[in-house]
Amino acid sequence: MSCFRYCFILVCLLCFNPSFSQEKEQKLNVLFIIADDLNCAIGAYGDKQAHTPHIDKLAKKGVLFGNVHNQYPLCGPSRVSMMTGLYPDQTNSKRNRLYVRQTLPDVVTMGQKFRQERYHSVRVGKIYHYHNPRDIGTAGHDDTFTWDQTVNPYGRDKLEESKLHKLKSKFDGGTLSWMSSDGEDAEQTDGIGASETVAFLERFAKNKEPFFMAFGLYRPHVPFVAPHHYFDLYKQTNFEIPEYTDATLTSLPKGAALTLRAKKEQKNIPLPLAKEIKEAYYASTSFVDAQVGRVLDALKATGLDKNTIVVFTSDHGYHLGEKGHWQKQTLFEQGTRIPMIVAGPGIHSNTQKWKAPVELVDVYPTLMELVGMQTPEFVSGRSFAPLLLTDQKRVRHSALTELNVRKKNYKANGYALKTDRYRLNQWKDKDGFSYELYDHKFDPAENINLAEDSSYKKQKDSLITVLQSRITEAQKVPKGLGRQIKGVQPIADPKNSYSYSK
Repeated sequence: MSCFRYCFILVCLLCFNPSFSQEKEQKLNVLFIIADDLNCAIGAYGDKQAHTPHIDKLAKKGVLFGNVHNQYPLCGPSRVSMMTGLYPDQTNSKRNRLYVRQTLPDVVTMGQKFRQERYHSVRVGKIYHYHNPRDIGTAGHDDTFTWDQTVNPYGRDKLEESKLHKLKSKFDGGTLSWMSSDGEDAEQTDGIGASETVAFLERFAKNKEPFFMAFGLYRPHVPFVAPHHYFDLYKQTNFEIPEYTDATLTSLPKGAALTLRAKKEQKNIPLPLAKEIKEAYYASTSFVDAQVGRVLDALKATGLDKNTIVVFTSDHGYHLGEKGHWQKQTLFEQGTRIPMIVAGPGIHSNTQKWKAPVELVDVYPTLMELVGMQTPEFVSGRSFAPLLLTDQKRVRHSALTELNVRKKNYKANGYALKTDRYRLNQWKDKDGFSYELYDHKFDPAENINLAEDSSYKKQKDSLITVLQSRITEAQKVPKGLGRQIKGVQPIADPKNSYSYSK
């Protein structure tokens, strides 16, 4: 067939078959769902106590990653890294209460990039940092350049904070607190968020507008609040709380030990109370699962599932009594590891990749590759699209996480390197370097520090070399990023900003 004849036929198809033209021009959409403080206590990750049928169902439709790690185990820094594809040493954002433009005025965020490509970029709930629960109903530390539209849900859980059970009378966003709530899902902040997300999906299904839809849930972050029936799921469950004494801390560098004992009220919680708190976390997780299910059901009902990539993840991990610690901000597996599931057109289904290290900063370039956009030059993350579309086993050999410790007269900088098998944590303070080394083949709970074990010297030295190389790369100024502003201080918390102190 001559070139002229081929072109003539193609023109005829486009002119006389409008559906053919629309199909050729149709763009892939993105539904990005992120929970707050969610660890891997999920059925799809092997947790037999967790009731998470909707997330488990999503995992069967796509690829489940088992070795994913955030870049800083604290909400604000982690989310800035995720939305920019940059490491904390490049964002200069390592504390909460910082807006992304305070340190990176010129950066093109992930949602902003979609806007530039004529997608409708929408946020419902928490994507950048919020003080949770104080800032529920506000824009938090959001970035207006990222979105075309935003929704800040405000529900019954926020209105009834005075009813919370809590470990200390002076309540703040870091206080272990919980409540089995009256009312229905749709009255809760995340229930309202799910309803708003569903409404957007229905609108996009009608107008055919390409979208980047970001749904950020506020749970299971404290306070652990969910309607009664989610607590009822766990009434007969015997939750275990790992035994761990302060004597074990002696084998750890000072920086690591301090991260485990940062909150005095969380030390030595009586066992029955600890089980009650853990149950509340699981109930909140099941509530999150139900809201995710509502959104995914709407995606299918509208037919958008055929043309939408779905990403489900969290901002960092979460301790539930492991090593005597609750919440985040550690360089242990419980603090750095997060769930991640990706599904959609052309993506492998019912696939589990447990060993391949992946980082949260990799989401940005991965989505760019999946939808056919050019990744901005400054992005430091690495696309893992080949792991979704082909049989390729890995795109990187390690994951890097950072954490700084600041206590009265003590400062330490920490970095963690996680490979298929090992975790190496490096701490630097005024006395020099110290290390933790864990072999997950024999010690997945990371209870035995092998840093001074002579039989592991070769592995330790090799991992230190890799870690130093990773740190050097993560500290480079990326091309095309624009201004980087250092030394920016977070906005101070107003005094008495949490009203429920009784």
